[in-house]
Amino acid sequence: MADPHQDRDSRGRAGGGPGVARAAAGRLGGLITSVMDLHVRIALQEADREKRRLIGGALLFSAGLTLLLLALIAAEVALLVWLHQGFGWSWIQAVLALAVLDLVLAGVFLRVGGRMLRGPYLPETVAGLTKTTRALIGR
Repeated sequence: MADPHQDRDSRGRAGGGPGVARAAAGRLGGLITSVMDLHVRIALQEADREKRRLIGGALLFSAGLTLLLLALIAAEVALLVWLHQGFGWSWIQAVLALAVLDLVLAGVFLRVGGRMLRGPYLPETVAGLTKTTRALIGR
């Protein structure tokens, strides 16, 4: 005689039931959790590699800009010495001529750069710039 406490499915077969379904759902949930944990672990490793790449790139870029600035300073000094010796100008005349040249070049660069940066900007870009500016100035 069959056990009255044994679960039967819709066709009268024994063995199925809420306990088995719960166990299967639990195993499936565990499998999904395991896959998601693996995905998160891989994503964190990728983020770590990207962070190292970006930091290294920023350091190399900064070193390049520093060397470029030093080269420009050396070129200015060489031009100053050339103006003094080559044209027989006094040091004051050579420095003033170099300062005028620098001001003219700075004006041209600022004018062209200002035109290139003129809008319109996307709303998301404006919001991001606003947020960054507020964070930098402490508002």
